[in-house]
Amino acid sequence: MEYTVKELAELSGITSRTVRYYDEIDLLKPARTNSSGYRIYGLEEVDRLQQILFYRELDVDLDSIRKIINSPSFDEVNALKEHREKLFEKKEQLELLIVNLDRTITSKERGIIMNDQEKFEGFKKRLVEDNEKKYGKEIREKYGDEAVEKSNKKIKDMIQEEYAEVTEIEKKLMEILKAALETGDPAGELAQKAADLHRQWISFYWDSYNKQAHAGVAQMYVADDRFKAYYDKEQLGTAEFLRDAILVYTGRKNQ
Repeated sequence: MEYTVKELAELSGITSRTVRYYDEIDLLKPARTNSSGYRIYGLEEVDRLQQILFYRELDVDLDSIRKIINSPSFDEVNALKEHREKLFEKKEQLELLIVNLDRTITSKERGIIMNDQEKFEGFKKRLVEDNEKKYGKEIREKYGDEAVEKSNKKIKDMIQEEYAEVTEIEKKLMEILKAALETGDPAGELAQKAADLHRQWISFYWDSYNKQAHAGVAQMYVADDRFKAYYDKEQLGTAEFLRDAILVYTGRKNQ
């Protein structure tokens, strides 16, 4: 079978504009262009689009998808198996959230009291899974499986008040950090307040706090591009400033 842009769009459930855009960014090129100037897509392109949509369903950005499927080492069968595994993980998360939602509806309709842990079970599970997906390999190599598992358990065991408190601390940390950055002094009062808020925030996730580990995390914020991008998303240099503030806070600035 061969398809025009419109036919491929109808087949896949995306818009014709999206199909054309994928061509423009070298993500999905047509097999050929016919004598009338229409883009024509064949079986190979259909399979490729399926792969793209699987990755999009898993929230992978288009630039990353292009690099993955254009790689000489790309294996379509292995990719499909990975998609299946990730979608099952997503399915389990959605099912947990649905169960959580059903319990909440029932509790409201029948006057049944849900405990705080039940209310946030699905959200906390998602937080743990997201952290594992983004940073699991690095933090396990750096701190060990036991430390990471203890941290994950602390998150899952959080009650509503703790969950709200840690969220508020993180919000306040980012506000103070932004103001501290403007002073340019990582040893200043505002910067040290930000470092202390960071200590409070990270203590919610750690089994126990120690200055050496805190300083190590601060170094990782600069060394790892993903952490650096997170803190630098509003202002470049934020990750390095936070690192320096924490190194001062922990007494390791000159070590």
